[in-house]
Amino acid sequence: MTEKKLLLLFVRNPELGKVKTRLAAALGPEKALDIYSRLLRHTRQITGNLSVQKRVYYAGWVAENDIWPNAQYEKRLQPPGDLGQKMEAAFAAAFAEGYTSVVIIGSDCLQLTPAILRQAYMELGRHDVVIGPALDGGYYLLGMKQLHSELFRNKRWSTEHVLPDTLQDIQTLRLSYSLLPRLSDVDHVEDLDASLLS
Repeated sequence: MTEKKLLLLFVRNPELGKVKTRLAAALGPEKALDIYSRLLRHTRQITGNLSVQKRVYYAGWVAENDIWPNAQYEKRLQPPGDLGQKMEAAFAAAFAEGYTSVVIIGSDCLQLTPAILRQAYMELGRHDVVIGPALDGGYYLLGMKQLHSELFRNKRWSTEHVLPDTLQDIQTLRLSYSLLPRLSDVDHVEDLDASLLS
């Protein structure tokens, strides 16, 4: 069977006052929007040349003419529900369309590189699930070869419990898994490096 690889990107539309609200509380909404726009550009830069199919899921509306070229990125609206329900529906759609290796990322990780993304797909060749753990106790990447709905359910999203609870589910399901390098998501002022503050 031919391997069909898909990268899912969950993004917010870059709107003043609607992105990076925790950063905005400390730095103001304009700076928060600037930082988020830079994170989006970084995410496009590291995914653009990846030799997999790519699908952007927007939180608000599908933007036809933005930083995501229509020729490279298929565009859809995020499904309804909480984060877990949205991700589960996106994975379910991908597997229903015949994809065999599906990876999801957000747009909050400045440390993410093309090499790590390629490693994620390589690890999926040997394991059922791949996870990129974030320093805050969540994850910046999740990949699987078939839908495991339990990984998206009964989670305390945006807390430090997400990663340990997900790993517990993986072990309960007796799935093999691989952990990628631990990286930092940009959610709080202390997560910022000098380049984003300039």
